Amino acid sequence: MIAADDITGLILAGGRAQRMGGIDKGLIPFLGKPLIASAIARLQNQVGPILINANRNVTKYAIYGYPIILDETPDFSGPLAGFSAGLKACKTPHMLTSPCDSPLLPLDLASQLAIEMERGEFQLVYASSKEPDGKVWAQPVFCLMRIDVLESLECFLQKGDLKIDHWFKELRSGTVIFNDANAFANVNTPQELQNLEKIS
Repeated sequence: MIAADDITGLILAGGRAQRMGGIDKGLIPFLGKPLIASAIARLQNQVGPILINANRNVTKYAIYGYPIILDETPDFSGPLAGFSAGLKACKTPHMLTSPCDSPLLPLDLASQLAIEMERGEFQLVYASSKEPDGKVWAQPVFCLMRIDVLESLECFLQKGDLKIDHWFKELRSGTVIFNDANAFANVNTPQELQNLEKIS
C-alpha cells in the first residue's frame, strides 16, 4: 500500500486564467478564503509534503508555508510544465497533482488513485468523473504518478507537445472514475465561482 507520506502533493497555480480576466485564480476568494486555501485543506491529510507551482504572486503563495516551485519555461506552458518542475523538486516516490481552482476535490483522491496504481502496476493514474447523465470525462490534471516518469515527460516536452493526454498515452496509465462530478468542478468564470459556492 502506498502510504500518504510517500506522496508529495503538487498544487498547480501557475496558469494564466485568461477566462477570469487574467487574475491569479488561486488567490480568488471562495467562501471568504483564497481558492488555494481550499485546495490545501482538502489535500493536506491525503499526502505528506506539499509543493505549490506558481509563476507569479509568489510572496502571497509563500505565506502558506510550503515551497513554491516555478516553471522552468517562462511562457505559461500549461500543466505539464508544472508537472516537470514538481517532479524535479519531489523527494517522495510518488506525486499527486491537483489544480488550485477545484475547491471540492475528493478527500479520497490520493487513496483511490494509489489503490488503482498498485492494482494495475501503472506509472500514472488519473481521475475521471461521471456526470449524472452517465457521461465520463477525464480529469487529467488530477493524477498520481511515480517520480520515475520524469525522463519520459522531459523527452515529451522537448518535442514541443503540451497536450497532457498525448503524454499519458506514452505511459502505462489508468484511471479511476469518481461519481461526484462536482468534486472536479473548477473555476473558469465568475459565474462558475458563484455556482460552486452554492453547492459547497
